[in-house]
Amino acid sequence: MVNIYQNILSAKKEGKKLLAVLIDPEKIELENVPSFFEKVHQSIATHIFVGGSTDDNHQTENVVIAIKKATHLPVVLFPGDVSQITQKADGILFLSLLSGRNPEYLIEQQIRAAPLLKNANLEILPTGYILIDGKKETATQKVSNTKPIAQENSELILNTALAGEFSGKKLIYLEAGSGATEAVSQKIITVVRNNLSIPLIVGGGIRSKKQLETAFNAGSDLVVIGTAFENDESFFEDLKSTKFTEYN
Repeated sequence: MVNIYQNILSAKKEGKKLLAVLIDPEKIELENVPSFFEKVHQSIATHIFVGGSTDDNHQTENVVIAIKKATHLPVVLFPGDVSQITQKADGILFLSLLSGRNPEYLIEQQIRAAPLLKNANLEILPTGYILIDGKKETATQKVSNTKPIAQENSELILNTALAGEFSGKKLIYLEAGSGATEAVSQKIITVVRNNLSIPLIVGGGIRSKKQLETAFNAGSDLVVIGTAFENDESFFEDLKSTKFTEYN
């Protein structure tokens, strides 16, 4: 079994940048998975994240099964709640919404997930999840009933990230939210990156090769892109031969 976290750590040490394609089970048709992954495999994508704020039709497991048949890349759950857990994936971001104060997403969902994960073969990746204001109300904000942190408040964002690391998280995820009109700023990424010793994930509002490069240059170890591919699969064309390495 692939050690997902160790591979992320190794990439960080070697200065290699990682890209995850986020697939929302509510926004992909099963019959389109094979053709979609033909494009994914021609890009620089290194990971597949599967999840969304909601999954009303309970399609997560079916989508994961279809994805596993179509790709060799590690498939990691990015669950909105405990109902989206399936043992068919390779790993799971065990998320705690550190930017909010709603106990449901700080610890309650995690407690419900614990018995499902105890004997599962999923690699568990404890992740501090920090919602950043992307200038658009996101599904995460609505579902979790929490407010994002303003981008101007870089000190609070940094201290929240540090609290996550000090409490034992293995990853910190700065999220502007799906469909955000403003990505996490270069300044915030750099400030957080310069003060963390664990890998940094950044997602939300990244819709171009230039924005992706900016996020990597600022210090992101792994960038997550979802909406850009959902809206325009030709975005894969921009990422076919580009190699993002050793950005500091």
